[in-house]
Amino acid sequence: MKIAVVGLGYVGLPLSLQFARSGVNVLGLDIDPVKVAALNHGESYIKHIPSAGIAAAVNAGNFAATTDFGRIREVTAVIICVPTPLNKNREPDISYILSTARQIAPGLQPATLVVLESTTYPGTTEEDLLPVLERESGKKAGVDFHLAFSPEREDPANPDSRVADIPKVVGGFTPACLELAKNLYSRAIKTVVPVSSCRIAEAAKLLENIFRSVNIALVNELKVVYAAMGIDIWEVINAARTKPFGFMPFYPGPGLGGHCIPIDPFYLTWKAREFGQNTRFIELAGEINTAMPLYVLSRTAEALNARRKSVNGSRVLIIGLAYKPNVDDERQSPSYILMDTLHAQGATVAYYDPHVPVIRPTRDHPHWAGTRSVSWDQPTLQSFDTVIIATNHAAINYRELADWAGCIVDTRNAMAGIQTKPQQVWKA
Repeated sequence: MKIAVVGLGYVGLPLSLQFARSGVNVLGLDIDPVKVAALNHGESYIKHIPSAGIAAAVNAGNFAATTDFGRIREVTAVIICVPTPLNKNREPDISYILSTARQIAPGLQPATLVVLESTTYPGTTEEDLLPVLERESGKKAGVDFHLAFSPEREDPANPDSRVADIPKVVGGFTPACLELAKNLYSRAIKTVVPVSSCRIAEAAKLLENIFRSVNIALVNELKVVYAAMGIDIWEVINAARTKPFGFMPFYPGPGLGGHCIPIDPFYLTWKAREFGQNTRFIELAGEINTAMPLYVLSRTAEALNARRKSVNGSRVLIIGLAYKPNVDDERQSPSYILMDTLHAQGATVAYYDPHVPVIRPTRDHPHWAGTRSVSWDQPTLQSFDTVIIATNHAAINYRELADWAGCIVDTRNAMAGIQTKPQQVWKA
């Protein structure tokens, strides 16, 4: 069996390698020739994906990458793992999905299975992807080719999260499409969960991420409320999590980051308006999470004021550019908001992140591209008026941070258990 995976990023690459390890011949398609060349040399460009796994798949002949979409003719299944961002008006941008459809459609062979994995609003597979595939290929979905949706589920840098062990939800355009999709994923994934339609599978993915968004918003709001009462939200959560039923711990932070949770809920709010429905709860959660960087900045100003300094003219170091611990993925990171706002208020801003040594070009924050992480040493840290812990990477020595930094704004409870001086650490 030979399949194609379109989009070799944080979703497509791990999925490709899992299929390759399972004995499936995988053709990886991407529009970035630099990325393709690195993969064919067995080199990883994602920190938590080791090069050894890629090299093993390449050397075994089970994985090869290419920019040539004409090679779709060689495969019996195509899995689409391309980005689905929001546009500047916070509306869904499915242009990458539709562009991919136009590129793969001419090469679809009889009975080829096409599976969309990109997170999107319910109806995308059948209402948007299907018409493009039919028009560009001249073939009929469910007859000449097959179509399904299976939402991606990735937890980068979690050693207990392996692609093969994460149950795979699958919905098909027709019963025959579903059976083919089940057979495909069963080759590489231990548990396949069939559902009655593509729309159910699309909606399930949104529920998973909206669940996280609203619960993170809850603890973010409680953080602010409890702080005003002199109550430590982290101690509250640790106490509540001892309840063995009816409670699941979520943790506050400086805002939401990554390619899913800050974006996916707005896919549903946009689609709901088509049906005359309001999503007040989801939108409120989005407002709370979006406001968190401003709360961190207000606490930073308080911390500087206590040292008879203002934000304007101060030197501020952001620790952690990646959106979550121990990864090199800085997409949608709230650290960018912190850096932009501090800079606009007259501060000199720098960052330290052992996983992101240099900032890559981004669509939303191109002005930071090429900025390098500062070095980790005593003279460097002592040169800043305050340090904001935005991401609690395990590789950071927080004992040294306490010894070297005069003022620390901690958004992740990273300094818990470390002896510090009075008024040295401000929780935010």
